[in-house]
Amino acid sequence: MAQTDEFGEELEDFVRRVAELKAARSVPSGDLQTVLDAALFELDHVAGQLWPWYERLNSGGGTPNGPSTDRQEQQLLRAIFQRLPLPVAMMDRETVVRRLNHSAAQFTGIRSGYATGRSLTGFLAHADRAAFRSQVAAVARGEGDRSLTVHLQQRPSVSVRATLTAVRTSGEPRTSVLMVLQPEGPRVPSAEGAPGPLPDLAETTRHAAQLDLVDAMSTALLAEPAKTRAAVLEQAARVLHGRFADWVITDEGAARLCRMTVLGPTDQPGTQVEELQAQDPASCPLVVEAARGGSTALQVRPDDPDAFGKDASGAPVLVSANVTSLLCVPLTVNGAVQGVITLFRCGARLAFSMAEAQILDMMSRHIALALRNLDRR
Repeated sequence: MAQTDEFGEELEDFVRRVAELKAARSVPSGDLQTVLDAALFELDHVAGQLWPWYERLNSGGGTPNGPSTDRQEQQLLRAIFQRLPLPVAMMDRETVVRRLNHSAAQFTGIRSGYATGRSLTGFLAHADRAAFRSQVAAVARGEGDRSLTVHLQQRPSVSVRATLTAVRTSGEPRTSVLMVLQPEGPRVPSAEGAPGPLPDLAETTRHAAQLDLVDAMSTALLAEPAKTRAAVLEQAARVLHGRFADWVITDEGAARLCRMTVLGPTDQPGTQVEELQAQDPASCPLVVEAARGGSTALQVRPDDPDAFGKDASGAPVLVSANVTSLLCVPLTVNGAVQGVITLFRCGARLAFSMAEAQILDMMSRHIALALRNLDRR
């Protein structure tokens, strides 16, 4: 309950202040009067506020074992929330999603289980995130209802009206923000760009496609063994490009990284490919971390736009390329990093899944073995 949580926070603050007063006993005797005054103030605070507050909570009002009618009313409200025909979401002042109803899940293409606990700004276009975060904070502070236009990252061409209002519920310790989404066009956009359907025939088809991809990678590495490390990385990049990712970028080395291959979308300006080819991998925190830590990074709607550095104009690469999901995988064999491979998916394309990350991790070991075998010749 909100009252219980607030009392707990107040009690924690009191305990912390008492600990500070105990530590202050070592001050010079001339300053003890100030410490004594503070201690008396804290005792008065307990007697006048904390103790009556505790008695009110202990009297049974608002306990989890309250009347059954209250529980039935809460269940009814939850059912109404879920079945509302309008897309509705509830979030905290940091835009972290607490609840997302079925209509909102269909409208945004985001499963409620995936969205809960994540920041809603991660599902918006980069240009809208700062304004949306600011408006949500203002509503949570009690500055009145707000309304603004935003764009979903997977459908940036569709303008969406987000209406925000503050609510105080028994299940949340602080004021929450209720959001209603409405398209500014004539109808709700379809969820064609959703993160993925439920397991069905399409899921089986994707699994078969992943196995075909592993076979294609093994065939490329074994059929015509490359003579240089750069050639190995280019072979691997060409297998992954298009069918698995819109962008494929490879970097060779570990302590000192060197950009090798950059393959981008066919409709992408060649200048951006050239800029990424000339980019220093050391300016990409994501690549440096993968080479240093040797762990795979899977990000959907990346929160940090600077994670892959900036282009020649100074714009973040992830923003200018409209990256909606990425995989950054170190090429590791026996604990030694041979290089890093980074994949981008852009626009409305389905985000990388955990299963696909595991497939790429498997292929990365094959690539790393091919690189290591060249060193042994």
